[in-house]
Amino acid sequence: MKKLFSILNPLLILSLLMGTMPLTVQAQPSQLVSTQSALDAVKVTADRERINDLLARTDVQEQLVNYGVELNEVEARVAALSDQEVHDMAEQLDNMPAGANAVIGALLTVFIVLLITDLLGLTNVYPFTR
Repeated sequence: MKKLFSILNPLLILSLLMGTMPLTVQAQPSQLVSTQSALDAVKVTADRERINDLLARTDVQEQLVNYGVELNEVEARVAALSDQEVHDMAEQLDNMPAGANAVIGALLTVFIVLLITDLLGLTNVYPFTR
């Protein structure tokens, strides 16, 4: 009897392991990421960095302060932008002419985005929107 159990025990253990293996493999979620979604994520990250680099410039910060906008509020709003809004803003930056007009245009874009979110009641930056 002991000899029979010594032969059957490993076989039973092996059959139980083999029986649960397909369930374990099926239970794992798919980790595949499409190439397009990976490229979109890289593009959004690059666009966010471009916007943050623009906002880090001294002349841009001076203009924002002249408009009465707090710099930390601008940074928080840029961080809260959706991926589509970041893409749109970066696209507007690409379409702007080079030189001083580009800085003013970028500031105007940030100002308008902040104004719209203020009017919608999502933020509370400008006192004249109340």
